[in-house]
Amino acid sequence: MNLKLTLKIFFIILFFPSLNCFPSSIKEPEFAGQFYPAGKRDLSAMIDNLLEKAAPKAVPGDIFALISPHAGYGYSGQSASFGYKLIKGRPYKTVIVLGAGHHKPFNGAAFYPNGSFMTPLGRVDIDEEFIKRISGKDPDFFSDEAVFAGEHSVEVQLPFLQKSLSGFSIVPVIVGDCTLDTCKKIALLLKQEIGGRKDVLVVASTDLYHGYDPEEAAKTDALTLDLIKKMDYEGLYYALRDEKAQACGGFASVIALILSKERGYDKVELLNHTNSGIVTGKNIKGEWIVGYASIAILKPEEKIMLNDQQRKRLLKIARDSIATYLKTGRKLEANENDPVLAQEMGAFVTLNKDGQLRGCIGSLTATQPLYLTVRDMAIEAAVDDPRFSPLNPEELNEVEIEISALSPLERVDSADKIVLGKHGVVVRKGYHSGVFLPQVATETGWSKEEFLNNLCEQKAGLAPSSWKDNETELYIFGAEVFSEKGSGQ
Repeated sequence: MNLKLTLKIFFIILFFPSLNCFPSSIKEPEFAGQFYPAGKRDLSAMIDNLLEKAAPKAVPGDIFALISPHAGYGYSGQSASFGYKLIKGRPYKTVIVLGAGHHKPFNGAAFYPNGSFMTPLGRVDIDEEFIKRISGKDPDFFSDEAVFAGEHSVEVQLPFLQKSLSGFSIVPVIVGDCTLDTCKKIALLLKQEIGGRKDVLVVASTDLYHGYDPEEAAKTDALTLDLIKKMDYEGLYYALRDEKAQACGGFASVIALILSKERGYDKVELLNHTNSGIVTGKNIKGEWIVGYASIAILKPEEKIMLNDQQRKRLLKIARDSIATYLKTGRKLEANENDPVLAQEMGAFVTLNKDGQLRGCIGSLTATQPLYLTVRDMAIEAAVDDPRFSPLNPEELNEVEIEISALSPLERVDSADKIVLGKHGVVVRKGYHSGVFLPQVATETGWSKEEFLNNLCEQKAGLAPSSWKDNETELYIFGAEVFSEKGSGQ
């Protein structure tokens, strides 16, 4: 390349950065000095003070989503701090911020595609790889930087995130006008991309009631919050449409509820609820009032049935049982005094070889002590699973054993009561039946409909939609799942 051409290219890049082949998209803060302090020191001190004063209820469990207000910090900051105090220091790596569109009407949801957002506290990078993988998969979920101009709902969440987390990136989204079907599609697209990750947080940015009547504010917010606490996303959607409920980020909250429910996060905790009238002392008719709430959506800590020693003992029984049967053709003589292992309990034993299924047999009903159920199901998984040839002794050292200890079956009258990732499901119709363990939903990433369709077709030999029939019975159960790999065996 000659010198004249080189200088020409340098001149173009230097003085016309929009023509640069590698543009850097940095969104500068638009509401510093309005919604929150513009100075780094003042902003940091303000959030520290708000977090210190916040006293959220302890909520043991895995928090997946927050619903957080987005007014000026002097109005809604204390309410917002309740949720952020709960997640402070947790190891989230990607935060999906679902903001509300206040000014530019559009249909669907728009994401900011690349670069960074700036705040007085510094830069927040966008998770570009996450966005690349969702980009172009649905016409209602698209890239549009222009939608973010003049919009505060995402921006005001960022300083709180910066003071609460470290080492995270964001997926900024503005939600416009959406049909319920569009909300579901966006939620399922996000679910598919999240997969089995445990380091993703969702923040739905919304205020509640807007109006001039404190009595109406209390009544309207009570309805809105009741629907959220019930995770009734469909009821919330139509209440928003009918203006019985109010939330400027209502459709963002609907998406967050659908996504949470699909991933098995089924507990909602209202951490704080107030309004601008209460905050300012002007909660009287004729004064402008805006409602604020801080809400956490989580999966409660599972009650542990078995301790580490009991798990290791059951895994040893399973392996010794297979080895004994393959060598002698007889069942292992076993006797356990541990009262937990002696409880009557159903169980499945799964064998994996080189990451692939090699056998899986179980008993759903509790007909004998757990340790004997494990012994018998281990043998059957090794030699009686009709999908595989019997295990030979040389293979045993190559097999990893996984045990699922089951809670009792509970019949449900609706698929709405099934929580993916938490519940195993049994489907029965006539002489046909099939079962999926809870971990199937997590491993496949299926939606609830896909999970049930495959259960009917693959496991029960029924038409995929048979679970919708009135004569079909649905049962749920919990499972405590552990393996040799996980126990350090």
